[in-house]
Amino acid sequence: MEEQPKTQQSNMPGQGGTGLSSNLAGALAYLMGFITGIIFLLVEKEDKFVRFHAMQSIVVFGAVFIAATVINIIPILGQLISVFISLGSMVLWIMLMVKAYQGEEWEVPYLGKIAREQVQKM
Repeated sequence: MEEQPKTQQSNMPGQGGTGLSSNLAGALAYLMGFITGIIFLLVEKEDKFVRFHAMQSIVVFGAVFIAATVINIIPILGQLISVFISLGSMVLWIMLMVKAYQGEEWEVPYLGKIAREQVQKM
């Protein structure tokens, strides 16, 4: 007799306010950076997995946005550093979306801890 694969509750469709599976909603929270993070945080009231990824999206990409804005003020060198920030944030963005879609609550060092603490306070 074949063993049926077990489905995790976080991957079941229609859990919470989004109507999406938790892993898809978690991945989509990163789609447009902190903007979709805010949207998913406002829409999702129950699913802690989605709320964590939404808050991490807000914290991480908010920090990237602020850092890039401040560094761009520096002539020439700031623009060069900004290119590396953009490349690094793109790699991080893809990695976060993949990890969330795989059902993992991977924390970005330091910023992920801040995001988790903020979600727990809510």
